Amino acid sequence: MDNKIALITGGANGIGKATAELFISKGMKVIIVDIDKKIYDVAKLIGAYPLLFDVSIENHWKEIVEKIKKEFHTLDILVNNAATNGLEYNISAQNPEDMSLDIWRKVHKINLDSVFLGCKYGISLMKENVRNNAIINVASRSGIVGVPSLAAYASSKAAIRNYTKSVALYCAERNYNIRCNAVSPAAILTKMWNHLLKDEEDYDKFSSVIPLKRMGKAEDVANAILYLSSDKADFITGTELIIDGGILAGSAAAPSNQENE
Repeated sequence: MDNKIALITGGANGIGKATAELFISKGMKVIIVDIDKKIYDVAKLIGAYPLLFDVSIENHWKEIVEKIKKEFHTLDILVNNAATNGLEYNISAQNPEDMSLDIWRKVHKINLDSVFLGCKYGISLMKENVRNNAIINVASRSGIVGVPSLAAYASSKAAIRNYTKSVALYCAERNYNIRCNAVSPAAILTKMWNHLLKDEEDYDKFSSVIPLKRMGKAEDVANAILYLSSDKADFITGTELIIDGGILAGSAAAPSNQENE
């Protein structure tokens, strides 16, 4: 991984920041992009190159590409991580009955348009490279199951999972040396959970229903992203890794051991 160039969107917090730190520890040169101005402090702290842009806007991606060409000449790895569940923006109802079209579009713009644009412009930077290149899109468990109270968020993450497969096949058809995979985290303790976990009691209650009896860390997802980015995964494309502590392996309605006897 030495000297590979990686771009991580949503790099100021959570999974994006943890991935940037891990990549840097492996000798990579890392560009982090975010709309949060704390990106500059984070970049200085971890040794990354900061870009303050909105990755849901196409013209911003055009500027990102020009800056990468000027400073780094190429790109080897892209992590499309920027996202919102809407709650940090005080977005109103996301249930199928009460949600407005504006809210539906806003959540999809941030979560899904950013992935489309990232893949589009990432491919343009990577397709001439002879060495192994990788795109990793961050989806979610919410893209696999229904979430009535966050329907727009769940829809956007489901679309990312499917779009990842289309990008993977497109690159393979054209013999681009670009693999595209997704990770689907769940129950990862980042700021997205601030509205639900108010204290230790809330955390313990939620963790008790996770098979591994704890919530995940951003580093757990970063390690999966690192693997999919590396040459160790050079025969893996169009798939996803689920990082959820075992949640999707079972069901809340599963019979107990006593009922099985």
